Amino acid sequence: MNTYTIASIAGDGIGKEVVPAAWRVLKTLERVQGDFELHVTEFPWSCDYYIEHGRMMPEDGLEQLEAFDAVFLGAVGHPDLVPDHISLWGLLINIRRGFDQQINVRPSRQFEGLSSPLANPNQFNLMVVRENSEGEYSEVGGRMYSGEDEIAIQNNVFSKKAVKAVMEYAFQLGKDRSGHVTSATKSNGIVFSMPFWDEVFNEVKENYPGIDTRSEHIDALAAAFVTKPETMDVVVGSNLFGDILTDIGAALMGSIGIAPAANININGKYPSMFEPVHGSAPDIEGQGLANPIGQLWTAQMMLEHLGESTAAQTLMNAIEYVIKQGTVTKDLGGDASTENVVKAVEEYLTSENTK
Repeated sequence: MNTYTIASIAGDGIGKEVVPAAWRVLKTLERVQGDFELHVTEFPWSCDYYIEHGRMMPEDGLEQLEAFDAVFLGAVGHPDLVPDHISLWGLLINIRRGFDQQINVRPSRQFEGLSSPLANPNQFNLMVVRENSEGEYSEVGGRMYSGEDEIAIQNNVFSKKAVKAVMEYAFQLGKDRSGHVTSATKSNGIVFSMPFWDEVFNEVKENYPGIDTRSEHIDALAAAFVTKPETMDVVVGSNLFGDILTDIGAALMGSIGIAPAANININGKYPSMFEPVHGSAPDIEGQGLANPIGQLWTAQMMLEHLGESTAAQTLMNAIEYVIKQGTVTKDLGGDASTENVVKAVEEYLTSENTK
């Protein structure tokens, strides 16, 4: 039997609801599957933790997490308690950068039974691979002067090592899918970093002669996500461009509440981290309205990463079945509670559907 150690951080807001819900489902799947075990250690790091300790996580927090096989995160942020830039950089980004999680992967697809805002979604199924460590979200810059003379400078940082790594990952993923990779660029307006991005993309694609490629300016590509997402397969983008495109992709599915993400450490030195995209949504915390699908799909991605492909596919089948049957929360146009959705998934897993 394969065993894995998982660090679980529910975090803030609805994270405290959907993470325990996901663990219920994972434990049910574990019993049904019978060939793997997930050993869970929970960590209370959150904005509540910050109020008590003055930090989002302990000083040795990364050392505590380092030995785990994966990190399973719920949500970070409660602006009424802690400013977002403190909570985000103190926990989520601290883990991403401390564990060299260079790659952020976010899928987007049409689900049968789920209404997309698009009139003709055409069964779109795409994967955005985002550079996760530098780019437009670098910490290089500053502010000076005051009043009308005040200046803010934010420097983009693009290293060939990081750019090449995210593109290599995208091309490898493209080989396993339909064999097409699109690069998000803006080299007609951003005159240094984006031509550099294009040059590295052209260099990397020479090693993948069987992959069809194209480069699209980010504004046109954002429009194409809305008008013809079915023409996309793997899309690779910088930190900012990937961030924007993945939120569009989540919206196309019908709700950001179902979108998952994986933060990948590509050399296996540190654990990768898995999180839903929806954020902490403190306005609906404790009301039973939280959509658990994003956390469940996140769990599915974690299982796939750990090598448990059969269990991952079974969980995805359960998600698809429950959505098709219409057991969905308010954000998807349904009237199911968090508990209703979790029970429906568990019932599928323990029924003859999984045999």
